[in-house]
Amino acid sequence: MTWTEAEYLDYLQLERRGYAWVMEHHGGLAPEEARRAALEHCPYEPAEASFRGLVFHDEAWHWAMMSIHGDRYAVEHPELADPSPDYLVLQRCLP
Repeated sequence: MTWTEAEYLDYLQLERRGYAWVMEHHGGLAPEEARRAALEHCPYEPAEASFRGLVFHDEAWHWAMMSIHGDRYAVEHPELADPSPDYLVLQRCLP
């Protein structure tokens, strides 16, 4: 995907926010720990980086659930296979 730097930064912030929210609300991390986890999972990638933003091909919900419950989370916890309504509301709001 080709995007401007501003578009990339907006999307990066949105994904970090979603990841941190899941880690806090479903993973039991304190808010600051959840933010750190999001920064580690979704680091800034410079424009010239190969496959910049590849992590965005799945929602932050998915990556966070994998971190919490493992690769088979959707099978072992089918109630978590789809993002919760609260998560969806969060992700549709701009900062």
